Amino acid sequence: MSKHAQDAAARQSERADQLLSVRLGDQEFALNIMDIREIRGWIASTPLPHAPDYIRGMINLRGQALAIVDLARRLGLPASVPTPASVVVVVEWEEKTLGLLVDAVSDIITVTDAMRQPTPDTGDATAPTYVESLVMIDQSIIGILSLSAVIPRPQMQLTFEDA
Repeated sequence: MSKHAQDAAARQSERADQLLSVRLGDQEFALNIMDIREIRGWIASTPLPHAPDYIRGMINLRGQALAIVDLARRLGLPASVPTPASVVVVVEWEEKTLGLLVDAVSDIITVTDAMRQPTPDTGDATAPTYVESLVMIDQSIIGILSLSAVIPRPQMQLTFEDA
């Protein structure tokens, strides 16, 4: 096989993901487009008592209650202040559906494995790894989010049997 044919075969076998880039303040993050069910404009949500601070509340999505996660707050950034330009990205992951509040949707980007860079070591092994990798596009650093880390998990309930 010629060098040109080998290069072409390598490019075809390299995985490429389509990602939706979103803005949170002045930072940009991306989600795999295969996990996104829909994108909708922001509407006011109904607060939930005793919910974690990153849960913005609930909205009615065609007759179904949908939890809204303030993605910025979930990532440890300052909470989003919804504006008319704010967007809810409805995602599905492991049979869970929820909305992610973002400041804006930027673009759809194609990212290959070769473009991905590891996240820097922060020295905190206990911190959740919300950003699974980074990609540099047009002088911007885009954090590729791990939806499995972003989506809240139910707290484990410990029970003790009487001895």
